Amino acid sequence: MFGYITVNEPDLRIREYNLYRAYYCGVCRDLHSCYGRAGQMTLSYDTTFLALLLTSLYEPEETRTNARCIVHPLSKHPARQNAFTRYAADVNVILSYYSCLDNWEDEHQWRSRIMALILSGASRRAGALHEEKAAVILDSLEKLRKMEQSGEKDLDSVSGCFGALMAEILDCKGDHWSPALRQMGFYLGKFIYLMDAYDDLEKDLKSGSYNPLASLKDRPDFDEYCRDILTMMMAESCRAFEMLPIVENVDILRNIMYSGVWTKFEEVCEKRKEAGKINE
Repeated sequence: MFGYITVNEPDLRIREYNLYRAYYCGVCRDLHSCYGRAGQMTLSYDTTFLALLLTSLYEPEETRTNARCIVHPLSKHPARQNAFTRYAADVNVILSYYSCLDNWEDEHQWRSRIMALILSGASRRAGALHEEKAAVILDSLEKLRKMEQSGEKDLDSVSGCFGALMAEILDCKGDHWSPALRQMGFYLGKFIYLMDAYDDLEKDLKSGSYNPLASLKDRPDFDEYCRDILTMMMAESCRAFEMLPIVENVDILRNIMYSGVWTKFEEVCEKRKEAGKINE
């Protein structure tokens, strides 16, 4: 996951932000307890969203603590842990491992190669706990890899691979809420993949790396076109989200779904304007 599914902090009330941070810390503590410092280094806002979403839907029993950590050694911070912060930690490790492998294969980043070696055992342990999920993640990433190597230009097809991966991750129980969770995850995954492509476009053009948006870069309305596509993806994801019977933490989740996901897009747009890539 790529760090795009986060909150719009200024629009959150202090209580809501503190609660969000408590789940962020909860995932961090689960990563540390299960996978050590290396696991902790993979912590992302995306899997905090996953933990918060599933916690809000299923309302499990949870442990609440106040403790110091290596990042905040001087003061105690609240943390909330439950079955879904642990699930998010497992997913985070698996995805981080494959992300490091992908960075190594694409860009030969030695840092990513070393991190992949460090995470390989943790990823195997996490995969053993969620064999079906791990198998779908690997299959989706292999299909995506083949499409990228062939230079696939169809945005629906290539982003759909990551959509299938996210659909499987969100559908953690295979129950009555599976259809809504899968639809939500599918379009959220497509958004993440295309948002990452939009963010990396200039870098990929310079390096010659695959980018599904490269063939569209000369469109005079390129940035608005990308915005429209991403808006359609999030509209479908939000439509599925609203079918879920979530009451607790719903304002935080809506902040993420309707506002937070766009903060990175606006940052990238601003950089493109400064670089003269967008005509005023």
